[in-house]
Amino acid sequence: MPALADRLPREPSIIDLEAKGRVAGVYGGTLNSFITRRKDTRLMVVYGYARLVGYDAQYQLQPDILRAVETSDNKRFVLRLRAGHRWSDGAAFTSEDLRYWWEDIANNEELNPTGPPDFMRVNGALPVASFPDAQTAIFEWPEANLDFLHTLAKARPPFIYRPAHYLKQFHKRYSDTNSMQQHMARKKVLSWAALHNKYDNMYKNDNHELPTLQPWMLATTNGNSRFLFVRNPYFHRVDTKGRQLPYIDIIEMNVVGPGLVATKANAGETELQGRGLSFKDVSVLKLGEADGGDYQTHLWESGVASQIAIYPNLNYADQSYRRIFRDVRFRRALSLGIDRRILNRALYFGLAAEGGMTVLPDSPFYRLENLKNWATHDPDQANKLLDDMGLLERNSYGVRLLDDGRPLRMIVETAGERPEVEDALQIISDTWNDIGVELVIRRLDRDILRNRVYAGQAMAAAWYGWDNGLPQPDTPPYYVAPRQQEFLSWPKWGQHFQSGGRLGEKPDLPAAIRLMELADDWAQTADTQLRSRIWQEMIDIHADQVFAIGLLNGAPQPVVVSKRLRNVPERAVWAWDPGAHFGVQRMDEFFFEEGTSE
Repeated sequence: MPALADRLPREPSIIDLEAKGRVAGVYGGTLNSFITRRKDTRLMVVYGYARLVGYDAQYQLQPDILRAVETSDNKRFVLRLRAGHRWSDGAAFTSEDLRYWWEDIANNEELNPTGPPDFMRVNGALPVASFPDAQTAIFEWPEANLDFLHTLAKARPPFIYRPAHYLKQFHKRYSDTNSMQQHMARKKVLSWAALHNKYDNMYKNDNHELPTLQPWMLATTNGNSRFLFVRNPYFHRVDTKGRQLPYIDIIEMNVVGPGLVATKANAGETELQGRGLSFKDVSVLKLGEADGGDYQTHLWESGVASQIAIYPNLNYADQSYRRIFRDVRFRRALSLGIDRRILNRALYFGLAAEGGMTVLPDSPFYRLENLKNWATHDPDQANKLLDDMGLLERNSYGVRLLDDGRPLRMIVETAGERPEVEDALQIISDTWNDIGVELVIRRLDRDILRNRVYAGQAMAAAWYGWDNGLPQPDTPPYYVAPRQQEFLSWPKWGQHFQSGGRLGEKPDLPAAIRLMELADDWAQTADTQLRSRIWQEMIDIHADQVFAIGLLNGAPQPVVVSKRLRNVPERAVWAWDPGAHFGVQRMDEFFFEEGTSE
């Protein structure tokens, strides 16, 4: 192992822990944590949160892997890399790694038939990219790209760089035919593109040979239920004493059944756990803590707009259901037919905020009237709205009938990962019966559920609300406009935008069209007041149109922390994006008190 001075960049990222209210740590220890699926090894990319630019704990963007970013009117971005920065295998990290991604991956038709990702396009235009020296990459658009830096900071980053020195051996431009054929035979694939994609899995984090810039690197080969991540000896951050981060030597992730996470946390088998826990687990966790457990249960704020939301699919393939889903009276009636007070008491001991899906109180765009709009339990008004739609006929069970005589049966699909979701749907089924709507719960694997929604095959889905319930004026509002298939109420509209009109369907509801216009208006101005007005109108439209039916928000997220673990905040926000769960809290700064200073 080279000396520390030879492993660090010439200008490492220096972390002032004292300024953050933390203390300098010591080295050592193994941190145990649980995941519920083998594929969740990717969470170490999320939690490690090494990004070209990233959010700090106050959600302000700042350079991280990059030494600096220079912008001109949000059109020209000059990315300055750290001289001497190295990948985890010791190879130099340079602008060649960004060039390789841009020229040989993103713009390679065999690897990316649809071209570069949509955040690299502004009104269809791609940037002019140049790489003048080893530490500089420049991307320049004809118009402002206000989404570029925010996207680089996401929980799931786009990785606009790749370890070129490693991946070139699997790229037809750089590898000889015989070598490529041998690799293809070993991986049992029929094309070089499939081979390259097999090895190019930086987010999946399941290839121990793939170099990384994250604080910990995968050390397990062909793992099944136990995965070890060890310190990256070339990580770019140091504390003010010049000691390289991370402090903790090893992160051990063990795969367990979803229902066992709280039980094992109660038994003291994890030093840090948030994923897989929900508010219903607080009582058993607190009981274990009181019985001498060597951990504390912190209650972090939730950053999602709604703990649970129901998404009627406005792009559902069945035309009869699609027609009623697109009638705002139907969506409002479903929301009015939910008794959120019962849900709050049954699921969260009355500690959550009852209402529809809107931003949280800490956002400048929060309005109490939006939380309550169409969100009080009023079955009489709900029945009137459905009657006004002409859904007057009912069968012998009291279920309303569609025009073609079928019972109005809402099939809500769920990933089955959170018991409180199914508990909530069971309660809602009773109150929806009162308005003549039958609710059927269907449990599916998460990936299957999403693919069904995206294809227009799912009638409705239950999921979290917006990941970011705390938007600010400069937060790109694209996730509240029909620009992303991930918003489960309008997947086809999102596909239409993301594919430049080649896929999906063009939005045709006036409110959805207005949201698209507002998103474009936001992108055309840098005026904070105007951006605030645009954001507010978009939030108001959602509250009025009930595109997604929010149930409750603000329920605390339990986070189990070993009493031996230091620098973990007692209070924080548990949010996927922005936040990356533990990511913005910088896990590389956590340490065990019994470690060593060397």
